[in-house]
Amino acid sequence: MTSLADIRVIDAATLFAGPSAAMMLGDFGADVIKIEHPRRGDPSRGHGAAKDGVGLWWKSLSRNKRAAAVDLSKPEGQEILRRLVRESDVLVENFRPGTLERWGLAPDDLLALNPRLIVARMTGFGQFGPMASRPGFGTLAEAMSGFASMTGEPEGPPTLPPLALADGIAGLAMSYAVMVALHARERTGRGQVVDMAIIEPIMGLLGPQMTAYKALGVVPRRTGNRSSSNAPRNTYRTRDGRWLAVSTSAQTIAERVVTLVGRPDLVAQPWFSSGAGRVEHVEELDEAVGSWIAARDAEEVVARFEEAQAAIAPIYNVKDIAEDPQYAALNTFVELPDEELGSVTVQNVLFRLSETPGEVRWTGRPLGRDTDEVLGELDYTPEQIKQLRENGVIA
Repeated sequence: MTSLADIRVIDAATLFAGPSAAMMLGDFGADVIKIEHPRRGDPSRGHGAAKDGVGLWWKSLSRNKRAAAVDLSKPEGQEILRRLVRESDVLVENFRPGTLERWGLAPDDLLALNPRLIVARMTGFGQFGPMASRPGFGTLAEAMSGFASMTGEPEGPPTLPPLALADGIAGLAMSYAVMVALHARERTGRGQVVDMAIIEPIMGLLGPQMTAYKALGVVPRRTGNRSSSNAPRNTYRTRDGRWLAVSTSAQTIAERVVTLVGRPDLVAQPWFSSGAGRVEHVEELDEAVGSWIAARDAEEVVARFEEAQAAIAPIYNVKDIAEDPQYAALNTFVELPDEELGSVTVQNVLFRLSETPGEVRWTGRPLGRDTDEVLGELDYTPEQIKQLRENGVIA
């Protein structure tokens, strides 16, 4: 049994944030129908690495989704969506505000067709406000949220992440929002609209920056790999050239680390008893930890930290991840058969449920792979499907 087997989701979003949310729902059994333009497809098909001309990001992002290609800008395509809405629980979309309304598919119109529908709207800046109509991507959210201004070396430029960070965070937040709305529907019997701006969820992970600013006028500064809240916290290079990350968020861990590296005298200092106090003496702490690690090979350092029950981890690249025994034990990655590439490895579901576990059942499918099946379930006849394809409405 899967948790969401009775939920049908229409994924009419593109690229990463909205489709990520739909993917997470599909991982736990929801019937996700991915709607793409019949000629262009989802742009994520062309992002990142490809094998034999087939995008690999797509294989993971659109796993567990049935692929239907429908042109929603055409009246016949809009009618297909209306029919789908009548039979579905959730619509995830990320069209620019006003687009659905222009097509006669405004949330009020869709809720009139299905009062139990959850309309999950994902946009860069939300559905209202002075920037609502602008095109918005995760990069802009990373810039506007304060993330980039806090990231990088103190004397270096603001730094953007090398991944779709804001999109991924917004996808997680949207999947949570949808589940909250579905739970509310159990009590009220009514669906509702979720309005999510990608610029907001990432801000929630940056700590109480606005709280501190309003209370104290504090504007966070770039600290590189150091923390503004505790020390020592940094990356350190070993004698054999490996990089290790050390964290001392807990007081007891900080004491163990400093004692391990031969400086128990520092623990006795009054300033050592708080993270803020240790940050004020970060240079001294970094020198103590960094010099001790630099004189030893990585294997010895990790072993000594483990013996001391102190927190340390190697800086991995993807090759290291593939060979790591902890990830293997967790079954973090699964290899699945794929009709285009033979087999594809993707990351497994994000968490394990003891009674209703999720599962990656299949990888992202070719464009229009399930169009006929989906339309058949909506009582379109083979002749009607053929005509729609000839008219360019579907693929």
